[in-house]
Amino acid sequence: MTTVRLPLFPLNSVLFPGLVLPLNIFEERYRAMMRELLKTPEDEPRRFAVVAIRDGHEVASSAPGMPDPTALPERGPAAGFGADPAKAFHSMGCIADAATVRERADGTFEVLATGTTRVRVLSVDASGPYLTAELEELPEEPGDEAGALAEGVLRAFRQYQKRLAGARERSISSGTELPDEPSVVSYLVAAAVMLDTPTKQRLLQAPDTASRLRDELKLLRSETAIIRSLPSLPASELTRSPTSLN
Repeated sequence: MTTVRLPLFPLNSVLFPGLVLPLNIFEERYRAMMRELLKTPEDEPRRFAVVAIRDGHEVASSAPGMPDPTALPERGPAAGFGADPAKAFHSMGCIADAATVRERADGTFEVLATGTTRVRVLSVDASGPYLTAELEELPEEPGDEAGALAEGVLRAFRQYQKRLAGARERSISSGTELPDEPSVVSYLVAAAVMLDTPTKQRLLQAPDTASRLRDELKLLRSETAIIRSLPSLPASELTRSPTSLN
């Protein structure tokens, strides 16, 4: 088992390998993380791990009664995540490589990172200025019939885009090229389709590419059928421009 210890960045969303992640860093614990990453030579990867927060809420368990208005806000690397931070996060995440880490004059950071490898969280350490985690890197297995499934998912995804564009009275950007490598297709679709965080997390945790693609095929057919029956949908950028895997 290959393990690695990296800084841990919890988010209310799921990061997939190959997808670009822009971040605006203003909390001190994450500013400390970025300052440490900047010590890494530019020709080496500046890696940290992204995990999704369970239930989408960055809150700890609350005690009975009214909150104390005089209490100081909780601070520290595990602030908002409870006594055992590991329980606040999903057990699988994704390593991110920060290609750009730019510090602003006010000490905040602008970061552009890309997801690289899925990881399983083995333990979380809150003893330093920011969270770190012991992680197991997970290989991406193709599974059975991944190629054929990818073709079917791409067809279903294009139909989904058309229905979504029609529901919003917009046209799909012409000339958009989609990948054909099965694992890339599976992650692109998982990131692009409008799904809740638990469903995206389930796709990230799929045992292999083929399993993820099978799940996506069902989801795309279901979502397309729902869109067909709705008169309008909330605004989305999906049909305005292609999704970039970088």
